[in-house]
Amino acid sequence: MRYINTGEYQFKLTHAPAAVFTTLEKMYGAAQSADTEKPVDFEISLKFDSLIRRFIKPQVTFFSGDTSPFKPLPISQSYPVLEWGMNWCIAAYEFNKLIIHAAVAVKNQQAIIFPATPGSGKSTLSAYLALSGWHLYSDEMAIIDPNSLAVSPLLRPVCLKNQSIDLIKAWFPNASFSKTTHDTQKGSVAHLRVHTPNRYQNLHQANIKAIVFPKYDANKNILEIAELSKLEGFRKLSANAFNYNILALKAFNTVKQIIETTSQFNIAYNNLKDVNDFLTEDIIV
Repeated sequence: MRYINTGEYQFKLTHAPAAVFTTLEKMYGAAQSADTEKPVDFEISLKFDSLIRRFIKPQVTFFSGDTSPFKPLPISQSYPVLEWGMNWCIAAYEFNKLIIHAAVAVKNQQAIIFPATPGSGKSTLSAYLALSGWHLYSDEMAIIDPNSLAVSPLLRPVCLKNQSIDLIKAWFPNASFSKTTHDTQKGSVAHLRVHTPNRYQNLHQANIKAIVFPKYDANKNILEIAELSKLEGFRKLSANAFNYNILALKAFNTVKQIIETTSQFNIAYNNLKDVNDFLTEDIIV
């Protein structure tokens, strides 16, 4: 059994293959100790599909309590399944905060939110910024307080896929990675640790400065930037909210206030340094 204290949420992992606990130590370290002043938000487990399956093509199934949102997958994919399952728990059961499918990078206590569809390069951009002087609050979901409009940090690794794994390893050879898992539904997957628990303790909620919708395009020679109208910014941001329909009017008002108090941009890029320069020089002041 392990506890996984991600800051905003605490998970209790009751069962998992031994290799999962080894990877948890590398990704979370001391964050596996229970915070006794904080309740357990989710009790989760990775269980073998059947006794026979333990010996013949073993599979594991993710459970949150008694609920299993995913089909059984090969035991070799146990750690990615655990991280995906933790994401599912938050997206499925968080009814007090607005959750945007987005990365969140923070500098000088100012947050930039990067909503993006799969294939946009969001996670590669997240990892690059996290290892280039930014604080990465999440590569997967922005947790926003509807009252303060502030975004909360999460102590979670970055999930990198396919060629992005080798790129980040080449650019940052001292970075700490999990083993690469091949042949998942997302291709090859590896997780990158971007915070230690001690470093995470210095992070606090941050105000949102801008919303940037990124799109990697190998054919772009220069960074292309287009500022959005408030109407288009609202449409695109609300479309990326996991729990927009559940929060209903609260979600509408939260997105509306975010759009009114920030700038929104589309960017198309093929050079991550150009993106970093734009964010640092033109948005973060």
